[in-house]
Order: sequence, then structure tokens, then C-alpha cells
Amino acid sequence: VATNVARKMSLDMRLLGDKFTDDPNNKASICARTIYDYYVSSNANRGTQFVFSDLATYKPNEWNIYSDIKDKLVAMGIPADEIQFIQYAKTERARKKLFADMNSGRVRVLFGSTSMLGTGVNAQERAVAVHHLEIPWRPADMEQRNGRAVRKGNTVKLWGNNTVDVVIYGTEKTLDAYKFNLLKTKQMFINQINNGTIAVRRIDEDAMDEDNGMNFAEFVALLSGNTDLLEKTKLDNKIMQLEKEQAIFKKDRIRAERKIAANREDMTKAESAAARMTQDWEYITSYTGDRTTRLLNLAQATAEETGRELHRISKTYRNGAIGTIGTYAGLNLSVYSEYDMGGTFYRNTFLVEGVSGLKYRCGISGALPLGFVESSRYPQAALAKLPGMIEEQRQKIAKLESEIPALQGIIARKWSKADELARLKQECNALQHRIEESMKEAELTRSAVSEHGGSDRAA
Repeated sequence: VATNVARKMSLDMRLLGDKFTDDPNNKASICARTIYDYYVSSNANRGTQFVFSDLATYKPNEWNIYSDIKDKLVAMGIPADEIQFIQYAKTERARKKLFADMNSGRVRVLFGSTSMLGTGVNAQERAVAVHHLEIPWRPADMEQRNGRAVRKGNTVKLWGNNTVDVVIYGTEKTLDAYKFNLLKTKQMFINQINNGTIAVRRIDEDAMDEDNGMNFAEFVALLSGNTDLLEKTKLDNKIMQLEKEQAIFKKDRIRAERKIAANREDMTKAESAAARMTQDWEYITSYTGDRTTRLLNLAQATAEETGRELHRISKTYRNGAIGTIGTYAGLNLSVYSEYDMGGTFYRNTFLVEGVSGLKYRCGISGALPLGFVESSRYPQAALAKLPGMIEEQRQKIAKLESEIPALQGIIARKWSKADELARLKQECNALQHRIEESMKEAELTRSAVSEHGGSDRAA
């Protein structure tokens, strides 16, 4: 009940009964004058306007804000038939005709509520302004309202500087302030969900100007009637932006520290791998013994017989464990089965193990050469790639090492705005203290007035 009464009070006191009268400075009067100004300034192009209010909407034979403003506009000289209410259009055919009249400029001002005029309306072709007599409870509804004019197909891009003005009416020290605060809170939560973060909210610190208008927080401050609150809102926005920058700066430094640690760990691994590969290469190049591939089950066999046996093993072996099958130049030869994610057999891979303990695959895919004689030489082909593999490790080390100076530079950087942030926080604290003191003084004044009024009544 209180909220409903407060909504009416912020829109027009006449909604509370006949004992209240019109006023030249109420929303209806100011809105009428504003609409008239846009009407005149856009007359050459038959500019149109949308007027939104979800409260005191048009009802026949009942006082409402729509009719009151229309009467004022007619008194100013605007023809009555150029001012329409969405409630007049009771059928789909009537709605289409109304929107066509708006697009042609025969109707210049259209009143409506969010539910009736906020969606499914294509009457934007000549729109120059959107007026919000009161604001809805949801940010999305504000966007829907504005979207009736700020959309593709509006010809103001050709004659109106590509601009549609959004005019919001707020009454000082009323429920309007609470509703804007509610919209601010809801929009902040929506933005946090959309941005994937609840730690940072982004508000344009320069929002209150002729180019960008005002954000919800600034409306709250302005409607409170306390200029200190408005100034504190601006300071809070600047502090928020700087703290966000500082957080990003710190994250970059942490990432750089972690990257340096990871690079050094990878360099150590690469150096170890290169050393072990070098050990294996030195062994195989200096080996002077028999270099024939020998299988455990074929002590003496020709190269072709060895190759055929390797192909047989490739087709029949089914064991995920590495199994030794022979030797080459004093090094162990082995095989193991690989399976896919579903546990289905994929292929058998053959390996030759160096003196360092590293195992080298036969070929890139681990498969044997097709020829039987060539298959018997797979250990030799695998070990012949060692110089190239060693060089790859050295190149990897060089690349990782080259990244470290730049990363160290990031760690060594100092954030240049630390002093500015500290100064703004100090100013904000001082302003907060001043606001609290003014609130205490206001409370003491109210208490004194109340006590004085009570003694008068007693007397």
C-alpha cells in the first residue's frame, strides 16, 4: 500500500484525490513543455515521440496522466488528432494503422505502457525522443521502451544527427530515488552474470554529461537532493575503475611470475632430455659391435625373416604393458598396445630403448615400415633422428629463455596510478564523513522539531 501511494506521489499528487491540484512544475507540466519543444524543433521532418508510463494510464471517464498531458499539448497548439494513446487501438488492424500513422508523421505523439507499447511496435521511422514519466521495475523494460525508437529503420540518421533523446523524469526525494537504486542493483547483478564475474562491476565514470546522460547511481544521488552524494558517486566510480585496473595489473604480474617458473621448469626438463639424447647418440655412433636386429624367438634369422616376425607381432600383440621382444646394438627392443578412450585396440607401437633409459618410437606414428626388410631396420631409423631431436630441445630451451627478460620486466613494473587511487580514497572518506555528519544534524533537527511540536500539543 505504501509503495503504491509513494509511486503516485512521485508521478502526480492528483492521483491521491481531488484535494490536490495541478502545478506548473509537476511532471505532467514539465513533460508537456518538453514534448512541445521537440514537436516544434522537429516539425520540418514531422518528428515523432513516445511517452511511457505504467501508472495512471488512459481510462475513459477517469483522470489519468495521459489525458492531462494531452490537454496541455492541445492548449499549446498541437492538433488533438496528432496525439494518440495505445489504448485507443483495440484491434491488431487498429494498431497497424496507428503505427503507420506514426511512421508517416500523421501522429506525432504516442502514449503507452511498457506492456502495450514496449514490444511488437514498429513505429520508429521518425522518432526523435522517448519520454519516461516514471520508470519500470526491471532494467530490461527500460531497454524495451527505448528500443521503440532507438532501432534500425529510424530516419533520424538522415536528418536528425542520428540521435534519439531519452528523457527521464524524476521527482526529488520521492520513490523515484528508490526505484533507480533498485534498477542500479539489478543491472549490476545482470552485468556481473554477463561478464562472468561478481568481483568487478563496470560503471562509466564520466556518464553524467550531455553525451552519455546519467547512470542509475547518479540519479539516486541527484534525486536525494544532496550534492555530496552525487560527488561521492562520481568518486566511487573513479575508485572502482582504478581498483579494477590495479587488479588487472596484479594479475598480469602473478601470471608473469608463474610463467617464469613454468619456463624454468620446462628448460630443466628440456636440458635433461637433450643430455640423455646426446648420451644415446654418442653411444650408437661409437658402437662397434653387431648392428643386426635380433628377436628373442628368432636367435638367427635373415633381415626378411625378422621383418616378417615383426609384422606378425604387430598384428597379434595385445598388451598395454611394454614387452621386450629383442635387441639392437646392445639396446632393448620392445612393443606395447595402444587403446582408444573406449578401450578398443588402436595399434601396436615399437620402441628402441637407449642407454639413458629413454625410449624412441619407430616412425612418427609408431607404425612399422611396409617392407619386411625395412622393418628389420626400424631401430636404426629411430636412432638416426636423434641429432634433430637434440636440436629441437636446444631450440625449445632458447625460446623459453628468451621470454624471461620480458616477463621479468612485467614483474618489475610499478603501477603508476597508486598515488591517485590513494588520494581519491582519502577524498571519498572525507566526503563520507561529511555526509554522515549532515545526516546526524538533519536527525537532530527533526528530533528538535518533533519535541517542540509535542509540547505545543500538550499545551
